[in-house]
Amino acid sequence: MHVLGIRNRGGDGTVDQVVDRVVDQLAQRGRVGVVRYDATIADGTHVHESATVGGDVTYDLGADGDWTATGTGMSVEDALDRLVPECRYAVVVGVENLQYPTLVVDAESSPDATAGEEAADDTLLATVSSPHDIDDDVVDAIEEAEPYETLESLVARVKQSPSADLAGAIATFTGRVRAKDDEDDAPTQYLEFEKYEGVADERMASLEAELEERDGVLAVELFHRTGVVEDGEDIVFVVVLAGHRTEAFRTVEDGINRLKDEVPLFKKEVTVEDEFWVHER
Repeated sequence: MHVLGIRNRGGDGTVDQVVDRVVDQLAQRGRVGVVRYDATIADGTHVHESATVGGDVTYDLGADGDWTATGTGMSVEDALDRLVPECRYAVVVGVENLQYPTLVVDAESSPDATAGEEAADDTLLATVSSPHDIDDDVVDAIEEAEPYETLESLVARVKQSPSADLAGAIATFTGRVRAKDDEDDAPTQYLEFEKYEGVADERMASLEAELEERDGVLAVELFHRTGVVEDGEDIVFVVVLAGHRTEAFRTVEDGINRLKDEVPLFKKEVTVEDEFWVHER
């Protein structure tokens, strides 16, 4: 699922018009979920890298449905987790510091200041002053960013395989950020991953295709996050749909081993005492 953030700096109703325009544009390509965050009733929990916030979150399963839910203390991440199995896009309104492409509506700054902000914030997709500024280029840019995936969304995807009727097993692997290797180690605060643009995605797709050619393997999904991943968060998923458990387990193990060996991803570890690129050690 591709995520777009929308922040308002205009102090008027323009942001609602922009949201409606964005949803209309995205809905032509797939189902859209809308997540709205009301900071005026926040419980004091700060926004951090994983997009978890306090306060009240309302989410709506797309423009074609009436189902909504609200809850004080619900996180944006909770809402995205609910949407990702069924939606191609999510629009998150009213959240600062979201790690996804973001539109700023009616930015209250000079052109020079806006240019400086764009240079400092690599999530800033564009600043817009009206819904007429939303075009196909904006939608295309959303799809170029890393999608939001969970283990549940990948399992749901393999279940949609045309060969699912032949499947008797789904095996998965989840890799997560480990705080320590040993009790005496300095705790890891977060890992930061970078990928060799283009090459990493191409190699991941090729590896999926190779694994799917095995006898008894019906579908394979591989996903590895990039950017900052904090202590305790999930990093990588391998999901295999197979006829029987033997080939499912074997393919999951081979999948994660080959992903680590063959896909060009670079990891920086940040502990409470130090930071370093792992491949340099």
